[in-house]
Amino acid sequence: MSAHAHATIDECDTLVIGAGAAGLFAAIHAARGGARVIVLDGARTIGAKILVAGGGRCNVTHHAVDEKAYAGSTPHAIKNVLRKFEVAHTIAFFAQYGVELKREETGKLFPTTDDARTILNALLAAAHDARVEIVHPRRVHRVTHVDGSFIATGDEWGSMRAKKLILATGGKSLPKSGSDGAGYEFARALGHSVSERIFPALVPLILPAAHPLRALSGLTLDATLVLHSGSGKILKEFTDSLLCTHFGLSGPCPLDMSRYWRDALLDDPQAHLVVNFIPQHREETLDAAMVASRAVNALAFLREFLPERLARALCLHAGVDPAQSLRQVTRADRRALTRAACAMPLCVEGDRGFTYAEVTMGGVPLSEVKLDTMESRITQGLHLAGEILDVDGRIGGFNFQWAWASGFVAGSAAASSSASKQ
Repeated sequence: MSAHAHATIDECDTLVIGAGAAGLFAAIHAARGGARVIVLDGARTIGAKILVAGGGRCNVTHHAVDEKAYAGSTPHAIKNVLRKFEVAHTIAFFAQYGVELKREETGKLFPTTDDARTILNALLAAAHDARVEIVHPRRVHRVTHVDGSFIATGDEWGSMRAKKLILATGGKSLPKSGSDGAGYEFARALGHSVSERIFPALVPLILPAAHPLRALSGLTLDATLVLHSGSGKILKEFTDSLLCTHFGLSGPCPLDMSRYWRDALLDDPQAHLVVNFIPQHREETLDAAMVASRAVNALAFLREFLPERLARALCLHAGVDPAQSLRQVTRADRRALTRAACAMPLCVEGDRGFTYAEVTMGGVPLSEVKLDTMESRITQGLHLAGEILDVDGRIGGFNFQWAWASGFVAGSAAASSSASKQ
């Protein structure tokens, strides 16, 4: 829908700022409840983040979603929202618009078309059927609350007034999609706080230039990442696919770990990551297996578990001649090799930032909203949904499920309260 089609509109029942997953879902359910709903978005292309999600296939949700897959606000609060719109509801919603979802081995659900546009088209069709008016590009610069009404103002196009406001602006991840953090300023202007820690999450990690894994770009395998405190305590552990790149590490395992690494580092500068390339072993058990092995040399032994490129790199890193007879490898060299394979220090230098992050760590605390309506406890008539809140999930469709659930609750409640006051 073009921006010019609604240039004269300046008032509605419910105004939604942000036409991403949460914003569209909130708008659809507010409009289904009878409210006149307008969605404003600053982007020229609606749903950019949906279209790039899951490698362009859009990982709609996960077959098993619970609060343990999320961080940020308390698990109990997150659970309260998720249970109001569950995975079965997501599947049923998209089925209404002819979208069939398939479950992959990882538990992720994708459209059978393997095309994210299928998901966006379904959302836009649902919005059209509910008579949602999507106006874009309409960038909002300021939001105020005056005499019981919300006024959203843009420097180029004027103002829009509404009885109800739903903030679904996203966080700061993928800023080209339009989520540049402006929503946090709107929330603050309406009385809310925002967590001190606003950082990239689900983001690739950067290793030092000389780190051996950077020379293995393109190599992918299942591995375990372990986050240790400075005192050695295990803080977090993930086992999943890991991709070595020219800059460091990507893939599900490093992405899931990234926000926990950042959070730990802020509290404990000595916190650090190690990688185990042979998750079924630890240093001691791998050492015992090496002693008992009939492999001719260290390289042959490691190749029983690992690709040759990585096996050679580990030998080099440990200072062990890959061709040396396994029986001649000293105890000290065995320990160096098992440490390289099962507990290699990563010395992470940083992450690739919001430009490459899939979500944002931090946001408006759930303690500041009523969980049964997503309405602000501070400003009546204001609802919040999606990534603007201090909730971020693991890779695998969890963040979309949060968008659907929080959007459904916010939109349904906004419509209900609008209808009750008419």
